[in-house]
Amino acid sequence: MSSRVRLSLFPSARCLFDEPLQVTMTRLKPNQEVELRASATDEKGKCFRSWAVYRADHAGQVDLSRDAPLRGSYRGVQPMGLLCSITSEVSHKYFLKTQALSPHQVNLSVHDRDLLLTQETNHRCILGNGVQRQTVTEAGFTGVLFTPPGPGPFAALLDLCTFLSEKRACLLANKGFVVLSLSLYSDPKVDRDTELHLDQYEEAVLYLLSAEVGVVARSKAADVALSLAAFVRGVGAVVWINGCCANVEVPLFYRQRQLLPALRPDMSKIIKTDSGAYLLKPATPIPCSEAHLQTVIPIEKASAQLLFVASGDDLHWDSAAFMEQMVERLKLHGKNNYEAILYPGAGHLLEPPFSPFIVSSFHGVAKTAVLWGGEASAHVAAEEHLWKKIQEFFRSLTHNPFF
Repeated sequence: MSSRVRLSLFPSARCLFDEPLQVTMTRLKPNQEVELRASATDEKGKCFRSWAVYRADHAGQVDLSRDAPLRGSYRGVQPMGLLCSITSEVSHKYFLKTQALSPHQVNLSVHDRDLLLTQETNHRCILGNGVQRQTVTEAGFTGVLFTPPGPGPFAALLDLCTFLSEKRACLLANKGFVVLSLSLYSDPKVDRDTELHLDQYEEAVLYLLSAEVGVVARSKAADVALSLAAFVRGVGAVVWINGCCANVEVPLFYRQRQLLPALRPDMSKIIKTDSGAYLLKPATPIPCSEAHLQTVIPIEKASAQLLFVASGDDLHWDSAAFMEQMVERLKLHGKNNYEAILYPGAGHLLEPPFSPFIVSSFHGVAKTAVLWGGEASAHVAAEEHLWKKIQEFFRSLTHNPFF
């Protein structure tokens, strides 16, 4: 290994997961071509890799915030492109990073053909300094609570996940929110394949309640978040990400009474692609027909502030059309308690920024590999913008004395 070449990570090799990193290579020869490789192992032990070849400038330097690769796993100037483009050699793998206690570790190495020049490790921490993690088991629900340091008071958020992940909740706690992470499907003791009960999520809201609670959710969890806002007291704000405007998949119950029937996907309409992954988008109908109207969530009943976020290249379902239908419904009822954002080139899996971009993976409910959609650079940019927007949205509401 050559000790001459230097690989530098700014501001530090150890940082928070959602913090950008400046990567530079110095002490190269003028115009030298080198390959920078990245690798990371997920919680299932699966290895993901990316690579890019760069040409040093006249001073023998490469700066990923300035220089585009000549070839590799990503294109154009993207300071975090190497980290966001790591993929598995096995098709349709999702990079599983759900636990907050251990950092996301990315190994970076510089090569001149087969010669290793230097290497560094980036430790991307999810749990920030002073943030407390606590498993909460109450009547009706089990979740993970993250509390920021300091005396508070802190705005309270409920992070609803389809399957339990601590990442988004903990990263929001790092920003000064108390966040309870709760999943729809991770509890093996509860069968949600036939019906879903809103009561346990109400219990989570009541557990957090000091004034009003914000809710953030994506996909199926997002329609549950809207139902909470429509039918349960105590919800002051909802961030809905690539969800549906109707109650999807199973009937929704509350206090032993059915609130909404299910908008059921027609799985005969899914399309198998050449990659082996399925396109699910045609299966879930837009609930405009008389037969489907009873499944639509009556969001006009919600007094909460609503932030709708949809991706234009969502291949899981037509979230943009669902968002449009919700906006029209609210306008029809004279409501203006909403904001809508469309990210044209993004796919379904909008995550906290600098997560690996996943175009397809195994679907935990459909039990097969599916396409999620998205163009890599547009998707990554959308995640960065949305992450800031979510924080601004919830912070703006903390100035409201009722939130």
